[in-house]
Amino acid sequence: MRLQDKVVIVTGAASGMGVATARLFAREGAKVIVADVLDVEGNRVADAIKSDRGEARFQHLDVGSEPDWAAAVAATLAAYGKIDILINNAGVSGSDPDRLSLETWDRQMSINAKGVFLGMRAVIPVMQKAKSGAIVNTSSISGITGQVFVHMGYNAAKGAVRTMTKAAAVQFARDGIRVNSVHPGLLPPMRTSVLSADPKVRAGMLKAVPLGREGRVEEVAYANLFLASEEASYITGIELPVDGGFLAM
Repeated sequence: MRLQDKVVIVTGAASGMGVATARLFAREGAKVIVADVLDVEGNRVADAIKSDRGEARFQHLDVGSEPDWAAAVAATLAAYGKIDILINNAGVSGSDPDRLSLETWDRQMSINAKGVFLGMRAVIPVMQKAKSGAIVNTSSISGITGQVFVHMGYNAAKGAVRTMTKAAAVQFARDGIRVNSVHPGLLPPMRTSVLSADPKVRAGMLKAVPLGREGRVEEVAYANLFLASEEASYITGIELPVDGGFLAM
């Protein structure tokens, strides 16, 4: 198993890429903290992992809340005594019809950007003491290029994740901590998707994907697994697109 006895926090683990990552990591031997604001759904994910003979616990976590992060780290350490891996996956969609909404800008920055920073801020001191750790931050193709249907706050937040990742990678490499980002492209609509859930919009998006199909959440989970595992022990500060070739166009 590629993550035998590793302790992992997966944020946004009650749906989509987070569920796929939590389940995959558990199958690979990790002890998984299923972290999300959705208590009912998150508990179901943890229970399903345990039913499959994996190890998991649900932890309520609003990634934009510093007290929630402190509580999540404390609970993880109380249960397992360490944190080996953080998958900063939680986020909200940016396909807002009102491209100039200040409310959307603030929400994007609070969850998609600040949430990632708070996660790293919470776990890095623990990893520094262990002289080991792996962090994978979920950005997006929108963190690299602009798109006509996406609120610029989403681009800005995901771009912040991309550059925060590189900064953390070089600042904490001497502590044995690796930090990388994944950049999903067209995937099934998120729970919070608006325009990107519209079939007409998705059809237009699909035309720009060289592989000619949308991605699967499991494909992002496998990218997370590689970057979190010892197979990527000499990889830090990279951005890994999981986009069917979109950014290569």
